Amino acid sequence: METIPVQSHPSSAVVVGLGRSGKGAARLMRALGHSVLLLESRSGEGLEREAARLRGEDIVVRLDAPLQAETFAALPQPDTVIVSPGIRWDHPALEALRQQGVRVQGEISPAWQAMEGIPWIGITGTNGKTTVTHLVHHLLCQGGLDAPLCGNVGFSAAELALDCLGSGRRPDWLVVELSSYQIEASPEVAPRIGVWTTLTPDHLERHGTLDRYRAIKRSLLEASGIRILNADDADLRAHAASWDQAFWITAGPRHIHADILSPALWVEEGMVQGSAGPLLRADCLAMPGEHNRQNLLMAVAVGLQAGLAPAVMETAFRCFPGVPHRLERIREQAGITWVNDSKATNYDAAEVALKALPGPLVVLAGGQAKEGDARGWLRELHRQAAAVVLFGEARQAFADLLAGDGYGGIVASCDALDEAVRTAQELALQLACRCVLLSPACASFDQYSNFEARGDHFRELVEALP
Repeated sequence: METIPVQSHPSSAVVVGLGRSGKGAARLMRALGHSVLLLESRSGEGLEREAARLRGEDIVVRLDAPLQAETFAALPQPDTVIVSPGIRWDHPALEALRQQGVRVQGEISPAWQAMEGIPWIGITGTNGKTTVTHLVHHLLCQGGLDAPLCGNVGFSAAELALDCLGSGRRPDWLVVELSSYQIEASPEVAPRIGVWTTLTPDHLERHGTLDRYRAIKRSLLEASGIRILNADDADLRAHAASWDQAFWITAGPRHIHADILSPALWVEEGMVQGSAGPLLRADCLAMPGEHNRQNLLMAVAVGLQAGLAPAVMETAFRCFPGVPHRLERIREQAGITWVNDSKATNYDAAEVALKALPGPLVVLAGGQAKEGDARGWLRELHRQAAAVVLFGEARQAFADLLAGDGYGGIVASCDALDEAVRTAQELALQLACRCVLLSPACASFDQYSNFEARGDHFRELVEALP
């Protein structure tokens, strides 16, 4: 095997993965004075162009370099190996590196170290975390604070850290969305404020069990100075007694969970209430669904901790533009509203979307299937969907699920999203449906690089409809 021409260095770093987070981590580590080698298992013209840009920044890049022990055996032993979120934390090659005494980190770790002294708001959860992250970012910025968002949404944390280092910028807060993959790989992250939105089975093909998945999410909150949790989530509520300190919210009246916990924020008489009385109107956020009222309350809890006045928050909520790919209304055509919910990458998120919109619906679902409990999703399809248009790798598995559950609406099957959109338009007109909803209940990786690319393609297809 070819030996990489990299000199041994006491602060050398190997970054694995030429995705956005990997490139950000490589550039950040180089800016911090480390010699950096980036390994990527794939190759191709696009990757060669990316590699050339990085090489111009004094970062060594090797393509066609699989993540395996033999690849590292041909290298001088690095001080640190940094991996992208998509790489399993228990990968055999990473386990071998740990046994050799090499520090293995996730791409969040160097950003945490580089931004020392800036308080983080760490937001996690199976569903809802992206909306809450955008809401908190919007609230703080509208309140006059410098609070950029990063992490599992928008900029990678490393990219933001690099930008701040280069400009001398010192934000008041960092609003950081954190997935279970990122938390698992960066256990040193300890936010000033931690927010946990929901917990339902997800990523079990990676984490193995729900208990393991829950423990990873919980570790972020345990490391946080202030812990904000959603009392309306059944799993979080079931473990309420295990928390010695937490700031609970509920989108219902305060007494609804009184036998288990005492919410610090709740809703009564159309107002968000706190211990000192009414704070702001509960309907000031123009986004459909009970889940978005929970999201609003979690954002209010953060805003209060950051020193924002309730009136400032209410004004900010009223001008919140929404979140791309999460119940995003694209257009209305011939009395049919088209909604992009590409962010719904599991059954639970797709179920929430079905509950949030008025029926009857034509629903587009499919992609790369995940493990999980489909019963709630199927129940809502029975109630809300006049037709389901399936596409991508999961289409036959989903067709079998629907047939086995006795679904009585129309089921259409398409190879790809462009055909699915045309079919959905025909069915919506034929069945007099008010809305066409893309809510895939699947990951996107069978046909797209991520859910954003899938949602962007859906938007382009819908906007191009005659």
